[in-house]
Amino acid sequence: MSTDQRAPRPGDAPFTERTPRVVAARRLTRRSGRDRAARFLAEGAQAVREALTWAAAGRGRVHELFVTAVAADRNPELVRDAVQAGVPVSGVTDKAAAALSETVTPQGLIAVCDLVHVPLAEAVRPGARLVAVLHGVADPGNAGTVVRVADAAGADAVVFAGDAVDPHNGKCVRASTGSVFHLPLARARSADEVFAACRAAGLRLVAADGYAADDLVAADLRGDLARPTAWVFGSEAHGLPDEVVDTLDTALKVPIYGAAESLNLATAAAVCLYASARAHRA
Repeated sequence: MSTDQRAPRPGDAPFTERTPRVVAARRLTRRSGRDRAARFLAEGAQAVREALTWAAAGRGRVHELFVTAVAADRNPELVRDAVQAGVPVSGVTDKAAAALSETVTPQGLIAVCDLVHVPLAEAVRPGARLVAVLHGVADPGNAGTVVRVADAAGADAVVFAGDAVDPHNGKCVRASTGSVFHLPLARARSADEVFAACRAAGLRLVAADGYAADDLVAADLRGDLARPTAWVFGSEAHGLPDEVVDTLDTALKVPIYGAAESLNLATAAAVCLYASARAHRA
């Protein structure tokens, strides 16, 4: 049974994978279900901790916390914090937790949260210094890692543009290690709309392009990276289309000094975002 204002107690019958509340929450593992309910799942102690902090700051709501007996024993402070925040805490069986998880080894802590994305105009505002734009990035693990890197680098926002992965995808949320709750995230189907918003905010649009004639080091020496910048990153397999690169202000590559053919998306994004962050603080 649901415990509402208290933690699960011995003798409480835990929810199973057939309990209606669990069945409803399982629909949130699909993008269509998330969009219809305007909710998503955050799994694991770190994500739940950040979700509760996010909700306490008034930025959204945690609607329920599902927890197995083992996870409750391992994370009593999280269960206590949820109860004190008025979040219903519901005990679940291991099988129910597995039904809500998209991992091989479920952690047994799953929070049902409001969607975290905000309108584009709210995410990209005048005065922003550093924004990451993910154009058509399909891999949720890479996307979540870029969100984490952008958060660590002090970026103002991350924008998912075009046919990009949903930032609320379970793997994306896990890869962000809670960073989806830290900085503004926006989604927009129209890349042109994203680019226009960035320009209106005074940001220079820079393509991260492994085939660019100019490189990051030369741009840094010229002082170009000290300018407010929106880095635009393309898909893992194909990068940015030429027609997109041609519409941006410039393109830069990360120089490769060794024999590696290239860097993966998340690594290249880390290099680019931190180069800008360092230049802004020099």
